[in-house]
Amino acid sequence: MHTVTLIVEDNAAMRATIRSMLNGVESEFCECSDGEDALEMYRLHRPWCVLMDVRMRNLDGITATKQILASFPDARIIIVTEYDDPALREEIRKAGALAFVRKDDLSELIAYYS
Repeated sequence: MHTVTLIVEDNAAMRATIRSMLNGVESEFCECSDGEDALEMYRLHRPWCVLMDVRMRNLDGITATKQILASFPDARIIIVTEYDDPALREEIRKAGALAFVRKDDLSELIAYYS
């Protein structure tokens, strides 16, 4: 088991789905619903991994990823999104995210917890 995973996702049902998917490989979660809160949540909880949505109301996940990595260069951030196109993948790579996982195949997350 790892220490804690931070889920940054504006959809409460999707946060619950992610928690359920990782049940058994992660025991503790903290959550926020917007990229604006992600950096502060990271500071408070120092999670082992951040699972970050891309499109959120106030601050998008790519900008939040850049902010976290600017302050915590060793942060492990995995983008979890329903969107999939080459330009987005390139933007995510440039932001410094560890990986890209589609919401319709959350089982891919398990590999990062092995």
